[in-house]
Amino acid sequence: MTAPALVLVAHGTRSTRGVQMIAALAEAVTRELGVGEYGVAISGRDADTSAAPVCERPAVAHGLETTENPWVRTAFVDVLGPSPSEVLRDLTDAQGESVPAVVVPAFLASGYHVYQDVPREVTESGHPEVAVTPAMGPDPALARIMAMRLRAAGWRPGDAVVFAAAGSSDARARQDVRRAAGMLAEHLGVPVRIGYVATGAPRIPEVVAELRDSGARRVFIASYLLAHGLFQQRLHDAGADGVAEPIGVHPAVVRLIADRYRAAARELMRANTFPVQIRGA
Repeated sequence: MTAPALVLVAHGTRSTRGVQMIAALAEAVTRELGVGEYGVAISGRDADTSAAPVCERPAVAHGLETTENPWVRTAFVDVLGPSPSEVLRDLTDAQGESVPAVVVPAFLASGYHVYQDVPREVTESGHPEVAVTPAMGPDPALARIMAMRLRAAGWRPGDAVVFAAAGSSDARARQDVRRAAGMLAEHLGVPVRIGYVATGAPRIPEVVAELRDSGARRVFIASYLLAHGLFQQRLHDAGADGVAEPIGVHPAVVRLIADRYRAAARELMRANTFPVQIRGA
């Protein structure tokens, strides 16, 4: 029996480094699941297809006791392709039957893309067996990674911290950002101020300036962004003393995605009464 495919859905970016990071994340998740190889296809007018490998055949699975192998695929909701609906339509076995799929939104907050784009793409695909997991964030594991990135950027206790998020017009996403900022503040043991890169207020340069006006000698930006791209570049123009790297590929992120997949795959298997044992479940 074919194991559920894992479809990792990201935003998309024109940054080659960002595309490479998503490809590396998919590869790391594949290794975590014991799959062996993975499928990442990048398309779009601005895509650099040399940035990520392409695999068009199923991966070799050691983590799932099935007669056929699962796929790990990447899709994008903006800028690049393939879209989630394209990837889902492509998930068929040798007999042309749809392979069950678990969609994991690689988003740090649940806004428009998670609540609107992903469900619409699933519906448009016509795929009969799809489970969509919660988004990656907020999660305490991400706060721990952000703290590590901050320290690597030179932050020390006593320095002011700006929690930098992309921003969203969706109130649910803003609530997620506040929860994530609270997790980071708890982990660091210091207050953090939220600033937004693109949508919403206050904007990050304003927060940096306000902290300096209030007496902060050094101000550091904690990046609540997954990968390099335009938004991460903007952080370096905000006037801070240091900018942390984006969350990126980290073992804790890989485990978080793998755990999301395993939980949803178990439910798919139970619903279909498939005798599948998922590694690490």
